[in-house]
Amino acid sequence: MRAFDISPLLRSSIGFDHVNRLFDLANRLDDNAVSYPPYNIEKRGEDAYRITMAVAGFKPDELDVTVKENSLIVTGKAAEQPAEGEVTYLHRGIARRAFERRFELADTVKVTGAELNDGLLHVALKREIPEAKKPRQIEISTAAHAATVIDAQPKAA
Repeated sequence: MRAFDISPLLRSSIGFDHVNRLFDLANRLDDNAVSYPPYNIEKRGEDAYRITMAVAGFKPDELDVTVKENSLIVTGKAAEQPAEGEVTYLHRGIARRAFERRFELADTVKVTGAELNDGLLHVALKREIPEAKKPRQIEISTAAHAATVIDAQPKAA
């Protein structure tokens, strides 16, 4: 059992509540966690990422890609195949079981699209840093550059 106490860090930081949520999520994961379907996370440029999932046998209408708050949720549910006679599998190596895979996204990461090609689901992601979060130069002023204040007396009417 792994236990991390990050409460000392939370005492001196503001707005990092999601870090605590990520630690809780990591603690809940079992070492024998389900690894279906397999996936890759790729960095494809300075601010571009892609998640590729192997979803062989799934049709586009059997897959769902949803962004909710800061989570990307990919679900798959295979439709029932029509019974055209009784089929007996001698070996069934292509899994078509239902799945749900969650990915935690940073505040600045946006999902830009999803594409199913050759049994692989590609989800494109892009990091978009808002102007308010980009670094900016702050001018340092001195007393010599301070504006001169002139006291004015209101005119009597």
